[in-house]
Amino acid sequence: MKMYVDSGKSNLDIYLLERLMPFIGKLTLDQIHDGTLATYIRDRKANGLAHKTINLGLELTRRILNLAARSWRDEDGKTWLETPPLITVLPLIGHQREPRPITWAEQRRIMPLLPDHLAKMALFDLNTGARDEVVCGLKWEWEIPIPELGISVFDIPRENVKGRKRGRVLVCNTVAQSIIEAQRGKHAEYVFPYRGHRIETMNNSAWQRARKRAGIPDLHIHDLRHTVGMRLREAGIREETISDILWHARQGMTAHYSVVQIDELVEALNRITNEGNRVNRSLAMIRREQLGEKSHPKVTIEIKMGQNISALTH
Repeated sequence: MKMYVDSGKSNLDIYLLERLMPFIGKLTLDQIHDGTLATYIRDRKANGLAHKTINLGLELTRRILNLAARSWRDEDGKTWLETPPLITVLPLIGHQREPRPITWAEQRRIMPLLPDHLAKMALFDLNTGARDEVVCGLKWEWEIPIPELGISVFDIPRENVKGRKRGRVLVCNTVAQSIIEAQRGKHAEYVFPYRGHRIETMNNSAWQRARKRAGIPDLHIHDLRHTVGMRLREAGIREETISDILWHARQGMTAHYSVVQIDELVEALNRITNEGNRVNRSLAMIRREQLGEKSHPKVTIEIKMGQNISALTH
């Protein structure tokens, strides 16, 4: 396992390994199989993790065991493991949670309840559609300013992209860019540090407390990404552009963007900085908003000194 980490793997892999180690860390490679992983699975389920999330750890374990059986060799040229075991992942059908995009009213409720650093990360997510691990691990060295557009893009290496097949470009709209500018000088490496260190996940205790107080206890960080997709559709943005913004694989997707193409993505994202461009509202969201107006809880909001609430809630 240490060899895998030392080979320069992503922070997500390291995070998953840290969760696995209490259950398999004292085992030899040939002792790791479905039976010895059963305790890990039970613990993850008991902590409320979805099958898809648990499978990330199982798939990483399978990948490491395959490397041990096929690539990694000792000083005699023998592989570390004779045969890789079949690691069974959990079924997804019937266990996948439906996406839960948030309404603008819900956004206005939860943002002031978040710590300032987490509110900025969430608002950045709601204006770029980036995944949790990308926001947490965003580095200044990836930034490419585009002076003629007045914004920056971030050239994300493939090692930090889900699937790791190719790098991706993260585009900032005006709101996301204002957050980037506010973060300059806070850390030499990471855009969104906390107390001088990288944040492992936005889904921490502060997030969980805030969503509960806001009356949306089932809200996941990944729902912010779903919200971006929904808002782009409501703004009348074509599906190809949405796919480019959210890094969904499609035929004909370019690997090298021009300034004109970046400008198209920026223009699309600028249409979701507020709710004034909802020309194509979804029926599901209309229904949610109608129910929310009748039933959402009253929330007492404590404003932190120096926190710009108008920027966080619109």
